[in-house]
Amino acid sequence: MPEKPFAESAARNSGSILEVLRDELRHSESVLEIGSGTGQHAVCFAAALPHLCWQTSDREDSHSAINAWIDDSNLENIRRPLALDVMDATIQSSQYDAVFSANTAHIMSFAAVTKMFALVGRALKRSGLFCVYGPFRVNGKFTTPSNQHFDASLRARDPSMGIRDLTALDELGAANGIQRAGLYALPANNLLAVWQKCAADCA
Repeated sequence: MPEKPFAESAARNSGSILEVLRDELRHSESVLEIGSGTGQHAVCFAAALPHLCWQTSDREDSHSAINAWIDDSNLENIRRPLALDVMDATIQSSQYDAVFSANTAHIMSFAAVTKMFALVGRALKRSGLFCVYGPFRVNGKFTTPSNQHFDASLRARDPSMGIRDLTALDELGAANGIQRAGLYALPANNLLAVWQKCAADCA
């Protein structure tokens, strides 16, 4: 069995994210995770929320890590990773009650974030939830100096990266039939934003 990779950040933030998901996803059954990374979040949340069927996904080079965590968990409510790149992914319409993604929007290009929102808009069932964890700007402003420095370091590494503004993400959501329904402040200067798909065709 391959050695499980370990992300310190995932270990630190899992507990606080879980407390939000425990409430937000209490009526959900099927969840797609976009960008499962090491697989730590998937295993933690699937173990704590046994009513959910947790579908992992990522690019194929991350699958061995995710599968190592799944193999070691012996959980029956977690699914092997889908090969998914938001730039060209296709997902069956109205397939999931919820979509979750952590620490992806600032690593993706904004073009990829745009594709992700379009993908989620198609994949969610009516009234489904899109839960996104990570650093964000609010009303054009960084929430902390450390996030501003982090943004600068991201853009120095790759100009297409950067901490996204929630207003811009709300606009992407509106264009794809999902509207922001919640915002939670979590430790390490991050937020968890929740968008909800309209129960009927949005005006």
